Amino acid sequence: MNDVTPTRIVGDLSHLPESAMGARNIVWWGNIGFMAIEGTAFLLAIGTYFYLMSQSPAWPPSGDRPPDLIWGIVFTAGLAFSMMPNIWVLRAARRKDAGAVRVGVLLMAIIGAALFVPRAFELAHLNVPWHQDAYGSVLWMLMVLHTSHIVTDWGDTCVQALWLYTHEIGDDQFADVEDNSNYWTFVVLTWIPIAAIVYLAPRLG
Repeated sequence: MNDVTPTRIVGDLSHLPESAMGARNIVWWGNIGFMAIEGTAFLLAIGTYFYLMSQSPAWPPSGDRPPDLIWGIVFTAGLAFSMMPNIWVLRAARRKDAGAVRVGVLLMAIIGAALFVPRAFELAHLNVPWHQDAYGSVLWMLMVLHTSHIVTDWGDTCVQALWLYTHEIGDDQFADVEDNSNYWTFVVLTWIPIAAIVYLAPRLG
């Protein structure tokens, strides 16, 4: 009796996996696209800052003081520290470790909430109101723009943590955790040039 190899029907997708991680997942590409759009917004804000700086005879203008350094340093150190658990939960998601993912996402939600404290002190020590002049307006624009990304990612992380602790975790959820972790990395990396502009540019101009 001859062996007969079954013929796959053209257009049959039943052999494909139901979910995927990384670049094989359409949501991953959506996340990349969103970061590209938000990154463009940051670049436009940074460009606005330098344009206004180039048009001013003194930067900051006479009567304004640069932001206090201490809370910027504390916040930056906190962001840098957050990358350790963020990378850990990313790796846990990729190896599909449900227990570690639950703990890691909850830890990231707690860290995100804790970072609001130094950020609030940062905003209180910018030393210029947003409406005082162009310097104050663009400075606050940069800070609020970055803060809004922290708030939205923190909210997403909290919802994700609640879901993970109340439902069974499947492949789609591991992919969601990966995307959220990648976005937090984006939030951390975008802070590097913004911090340099907010805290160093007024002291060098």
